[in-house]
Amino acid sequence: MTRIEALARAKINLTLHVTGRREDGYHLLDSLVVFAGIGDTLSGTEAEDLTLSVSGPEAEALRDEPDNLVLRAARLMGGRASLRLEKVLPVASGIGGGSADAAAALKVMAGLTGRSLPRPEDVVALGADVPVCLNAQAVRMSGIGERLYPVLMPKAWLVLANPRVPVPTGQVFARLGGFGAPMPDIPVFPTVIELARWLRGMRNDLEEPARQVAPIIGTVRDALDALPGCLMARMSGSGATCFGLFSTEAEARAGAARLPAAWWTAAAPLEA
Repeated sequence: MTRIEALARAKINLTLHVTGRREDGYHLLDSLVVFAGIGDTLSGTEAEDLTLSVSGPEAEALRDEPDNLVLRAARLMGGRASLRLEKVLPVASGIGGGSADAAAALKVMAGLTGRSLPRPEDVVALGADVPVCLNAQAVRMSGIGERLYPVLMPKAWLVLANPRVPVPTGQVFARLGGFGAPMPDIPVFPTVIELARWLRGMRNDLEEPARQVAPIIGTVRDALDALPGCLMARMSGSGATCFGLFSTEAEARAGAARLPAAWWTAAAPLEA
């Protein structure tokens, strides 16, 4: 029996500039997106019906969702399969967990059915982050999430921290006061030091409204900033997960170990 497996890696918005809003309600974004070497795993085998089982340390948050993004993405590809999701990433956390799972479902179903993967513009209706998660490479993401331009990234490590406070994206955007300028041209970064220096001049326009929803986000970012070796820290996506940028694996793992045990934390390489 054919079995297809796909890794749904955590999506990290190193920057997130919200530059406008279309008449249909979609927000226009300009974001430097990378992926971390940690994520959920989705596997699938051919079956008579389309089913999904969820296990793993973060599975409980999905048990009451009879029709989540994984199933919606799988139906978009047609075919039937028995899908199994090993849930590692926290839900509603600003690191694209649901979108990455949906992208993984598209890949698994493509492998099982022999069909081609859809174009980015054909899956954005599943969520603005699904196209970038389907690509799963460092990119500049613009438009409503469908315009992707590859970017070279230096070797680096990330510490991810989430205080286990869900932050609904709609509530964050509802508190967004206005729109800002897009990013300038993204240069080549010879080292993570240059990357961190450039990032400090950029923004996540959703961080302040997200802090209004969940003030603990400020505590998380401050805790990351205070870790030895942390080059810079920021919130990812619409929160509440924040990231710290590090030069070495040893610094990142030591830093993650110092964070509160009640938080979800991880040290992972930045995947180019």
